[in-house]
Amino acid sequence: MKEEISILIADDNIEFGNLLNHHISQEPEFRVIGVAKDGIEAIEMIQSSAPDIVVLDIIMPNLDGIGVLERMAQIKLDKKPQFIMLSAVGHDLFIQKAIILGAEYYIVKPFELSVLVTRIRQVCGEKAIAPLSTGNKQRSTGARAEAKKEADKARELELIVTNLMRDVGIPPHLSGYQFLREAIIHAVNTSKVFSPITRVLYPVVAEKYNTTSQKVERAIRGAIESAWGKGNIDILNSLFGYTIDCNKGKPTNSEFIAMMADKVRLGMGKK
Repeated sequence: MKEEISILIADDNIEFGNLLNHHISQEPEFRVIGVAKDGIEAIEMIQSSAPDIVVLDIIMPNLDGIGVLERMAQIKLDKKPQFIMLSAVGHDLFIQKAIILGAEYYIVKPFELSVLVTRIRQVCGEKAIAPLSTGNKQRSTGARAEAKKEADKARELELIVTNLMRDVGIPPHLSGYQFLREAIIHAVNTSKVFSPITRVLYPVVAEKYNTTSQKVERAIRGAIESAWGKGNIDILNSLFGYTIDCNKGKPTNSEFIAMMADKVRLGMGKK
């Protein structure tokens, strides 16, 4: 492995890109050469700086991450980088397309930053093996298998949350449906509901949907009130037990998200 690994970050979210830059730069063997704000800039920086690794967001303006991979497949370079894809979308279509186009890993947002550092190190380890060698093929196959495993887990989580929200009685057409769904998924992935919730969880959801924390909070509140007014009281009682009187009061947003997240963990066999 090289003593220093050069890394390009491509993400149109400036704050998130800077956060990745700061975190990755703490590792002594890594050197971040820049942060591209869209796919076009990413390609230009790849051609001019020849990074070892590109951490590439799927959803970007002008040219998205898949488009970058497609362009790079057509560009002749003495050295092409390895790609680690980031996305808030964990659907098969995107994952399979990225892997087919040569991405080494596909990480679904939100994720722990330590996971990204680990993936970069794993890809760097693979780079030490000569191209087309048996060892490299085995490692590449392993990376794809792990990416598929992570994607399958993300899809299972999405399905359980979606079914639970349907059972509770929150209709998909409500503006708070997607926000609440994302908040529950995030709470499950982080093994806790943040406290105070308005300072951490709402901004995470707001960032994904390009809105404000205040709008997220109000919309989630509306979805919960809809469930309490029109949902299945028996299911609500089974979820919240004696903690909330379903006939009189309503849980706070934090309480609702926490209880739903716990139910999902049980459904996935989590402790």
